[in-house]
Parts: sequence; structure tokens; C-alpha cells
Amino acid sequence: MGQSEDIADLHSLVRERLQSAITVKQALLLDDHYQGLVIQVAMRITQSLSLGGKVIFFGNGGSAADAQHMAAEFTGRYLKERPPLPALALSVNSSSLTAIGNDYGFDLIFARQLEALGRNGDVAVGISTSGNSPNVVRALEAAKSKSIYTVSLTGKSGGKLRNVADCAICMPSEETPRIQECHILTGHLICEIVEQVYFQYPEMGNIEPTPRPRPGIKL
Repeated sequence: MGQSEDIADLHSLVRERLQSAITVKQALLLDDHYQGLVIQVAMRITQSLSLGGKVIFFGNGGSAADAQHMAAEFTGRYLKERPPLPALALSVNSSSLTAIGNDYGFDLIFARQLEALGRNGDVAVGISTSGNSPNVVRALEAAKSKSIYTVSLTGKSGGKLRNVADCAICMPSEETPRIQECHILTGHLICEIVEQVYFQYPEMGNIEPTPRPRPGIKL
């Protein structure tokens, strides 16, 4: 196969991946339930912030990067010039991660931090493409024990997190790259809504929309 054929194959690959990403985003565009859950989470975060709470993000690997990205949108800014908002990612303190992992096991690296840093009224967001990451599951369980509102961002099945989180947002894909792309899109949507409601329409922070339930979906 010559170079021109190789380049043509690469162009085909790029188009296929772009089409795959578009297809998944199109599914979200048509999914009223997904959109309602995004708004619900954004409103809960707005309420938490209004009452002095914070948002805690966590995940492994690419999901850890997404957790840090989302926390940065709150403490820095997303689209508006505004005061910083309290948020943190549990994957950034390497000393805590390695100490807890060494002494208590990798499954507790986030749960132990949540027990120390989480407070009643905070919002905890666990990110896992499979929905089955043990340390994310344990962390959301620890959060619930402290009356922290829990959110999971997962793939299509939702995994174990579907039945653990107060609000499970499941992306309509089983491909890790497409799920991760939807996770960061979802995070950006939540950030934008929080910025708009918290700073422009604070009275809306007391409104909690109820998305239409779908069979098998835990709200």
C-alpha cells in the first residue's frame, strides 16, 4: 500500500471518529431526560454554593483529569468574569493518595479524603466511564453517609454507580473516548448553568427541577 492510500485510510479514520462523536452528541441533544438531569445537578450545586458548600470531583486516569478540569472551571472561571467558586479534585495531592493507598488500600484513596474534607450540604461528583471503579463507588458511599448529595458521570450502563449516586448521568455510549468527551461536555454545561444562575439569577437557585423519570434510571 502506497503513502497516498495510507493517508486516505487516516482521513477515513478521522471522519469515522468524528461521526461517532456527533452521533453520541446528537443522542444527548434529543434526550430530554439527560438535559433535565444536567439542570438538576447544576441547581443542586448552586444551592450548595449559596449555603456555603463546595463541589468535590474525583475519578481515575482520564476521569481524574476531567475532575481537575471541572474543579478548575469553578475556582477559576468558565465563561464569565466573576468571583471564584469553591471546588476541588481529590486526585491532586499525591502525598495523600500514596499514603492512603499504602496504608488503607487503593479503594479508599477518595473515600478517606471525603471523610476528612466533605461536609453536609456539599456536592460530590464521581466520574467513571464504566461506573464500576471501586474507589469511586466507595467515595460516593462515604459521601452519602455524610449527607452529601452524590452525582455520578458514567457510560451507558451506569455500572454500580447507577444505584449508588443520588443522580446518575449515563452517557449513551460504551466507547471510552466518546464517554469521556460527553463527560467534559456535561461538566461544561453544569458550569455554565451554575455561573448563570448563581450570579445572574440567584433567586432561581431555590428552584429544583424534577426531570421526567425513565424506567431503570435512579434519580
